[in-house]
Amino acid sequence: MTTFLEAYRSQAEKYDARTSAFQHWRELVVDELEVGPGDTVFDVGCGTGLCLSKLREKVGSTGTVVGIDESAEMIALARRRANENGWANVDLIAAPVHDAPLDREADAAIFCAVHDIIQSMPALENIFDHLRDGASVAAGGGKWPSAWLWPLGLWVGALHAPFVRDFSGFDMPWQRLTPFVPDLSVREIAAGTGYLATGHAKRA
Repeated sequence: MTTFLEAYRSQAEKYDARTSAFQHWRELVVDELEVGPGDTVFDVGCGTGLCLSKLREKVGSTGTVVGIDESAEMIALARRRANENGWANVDLIAAPVHDAPLDREADAAIFCAVHDIIQSMPALENIFDHLRDGASVAAGGGKWPSAWLWPLGLWVGALHAPFVRDFSGFDMPWQRLTPFVPDLSVREIAAGTGYLATGHAKRA
């Protein structure tokens, strides 16, 4: 049986092409993030770095983007992307999010197509422990459509299966964010097969 990380290892080189049709939705999530020049952003589950360019546009040359991903193969591609573009203000961490060594406080965090991460309380706790109070949070990804759209649900399952460990919570993936983001606002996109959630971090 192929494990989650083995799937990412085997798909790393093909990941950008395989998911290129969804770049619009990635950019939509980034657009919702309330950050500006000089800010620090956590790109949680950054993969090959498909959000890095647009995040850098928002934080400018004086800001920092910290990408975190547990797949060494994905991080290697993100690092190559950063090096080829001369992005000196992109820091990349190859580690499980719950165990990532974060040495700074950030002004925002983005969770883009990272279902397993936002279902993990240890992962969320590590990120939100390193966000300032009121930090902007944006999350987006796939979800189950309405039950009556079951043929579409079959397609959604096949699409996400290589990159999701456990589909628990896939009907409302954002739910575990609510204790950390009390003002979380959610809207469904892509005919109910996706969601966009935004709000602000609240320190306990």
